[in-house]
Amino acid sequence: MALPVRERVCLDRDNRPMRVFRGFNHPGIASACALTIGNFDGVHRGHQAMLALLTNEARHRGLPSCVLTFEPHPRDFFAKRTGQPQLAPARIANLRDKLTELERCGIDQTVVLRFDQRFAALSPQAFVDEVLVQGLRARYVLVGDDFCYGARRAGDYATLDAAGDVAGFDVARMLSYEVHGLRVSSSAVREALAQGNLEQAAVLLGRPYSVSGHVMHGRKLGRDLGFRTLNLRFDHPKPAVMGIFVVRVHGLTERPLPGVASLGVRPTVEDAGRVLLETHCLEWPLALDAGYGRCIRVELLHKLHDERRYPSLEALREAIAQDEADARAWLAAHPSV
Repeated sequence: MALPVRERVCLDRDNRPMRVFRGFNHPGIASACALTIGNFDGVHRGHQAMLALLTNEARHRGLPSCVLTFEPHPRDFFAKRTGQPQLAPARIANLRDKLTELERCGIDQTVVLRFDQRFAALSPQAFVDEVLVQGLRARYVLVGDDFCYGARRAGDYATLDAAGDVAGFDVARMLSYEVHGLRVSSSAVREALAQGNLEQAAVLLGRPYSVSGHVMHGRKLGRDLGFRTLNLRFDHPKPAVMGIFVVRVHGLTERPLPGVASLGVRPTVEDAGRVLLETHCLEWPLALDAGYGRCIRVELLHKLHDERRYPSLEALREAIAQDEADARAWLAAHPSV
C-alpha cells in the first residue's frame, strides 16, 4: 500500500491526526521523539500495553511518541531472498489497519521504513547511528524483551542500552504481556486465526478481528448470482485466516450491519491468487452502485467453513444461499454479539 508523506488515516485524536512518513528525510518529522520499534502486525493487547507505556513516557518527557515499523515484514524479505516463500508469516493486518490501530493507541508519528538488502545489512552500530540518532533523533527507546536488531540480529537489549549511554538516549525494556496465562504475541494471534478461532483471536487483540479498505469494483458475479457484495482487496498474498464468515460491517450506515463474507482466492470462479474479502450484507442499505469507493470495516465474528471449490455456478449460488441462512441462524443464536 503506497502512502504519501503524512497521509491521514481513519481516526482523529483531539483533531490531531497521526503523521505517517515513508522514511526519515521529510521536513515534518519530529526533531526528537520517544520511540518504539517493531512490526506490530495486528496491534494486539501486548502491543497496546507497550504503546500505552510509550505514550505515557513521551508525555512525561515532553516528546512526541513515535513508532518505527517496516514494510515489507522482515521475514517476508528473507523468505523471498532465500527462495522459500513458505517461510513468510501469514499477515494479520494490512498496512491501513495497522496504522489505524496505532493512531487509536494515541501515537503521534509513525515512520514506515522499507526493509531491503541495505537495511538488512546494517550492523548494530550503524542501525543506532543512522536510524535512531540521525534518522529519528530518539531520546527514549522502548523495546520488547525479545528485541534484536542489526545484521544477523547481532544487537540486543544489552548492546542497545550501552549504545544509548554513548549516544544520549535512554533505553527501557517491557516484559511479555499475558492474558489468562497465555503470552500475547502476533504468533498466538496467527495461530488462533489459522484454527478459525475468532473468539480467541478477539481476546488476544482486545477487539474483534477486522479488515478495512475502500470498496472496489469486481466482476459483478455476486449480482448475477443474486447476492451483491462489497469487495475489499487484502494486499498480502498470505492472510492469517481465510474462509466463509459471519461478519458485521461498519461504515455504510450509522449502525453496523450483519453480513456473510468470503475471504480468500475464490477457487470456483478465479483461483488466481488474488485475495479478496467479499461481503454480502444481510440488510442491503444502498442503491445498486452506491458502495464503491467507501471506506468500510468488516469484523469477522464467526467462521462457518473453509473456502470450497464448487462444480458449477449454480452449485456456488446454492452454497451462498446456505451460508446466508447459516449466518442468520448464528446471529439469532448470539444476539448480544
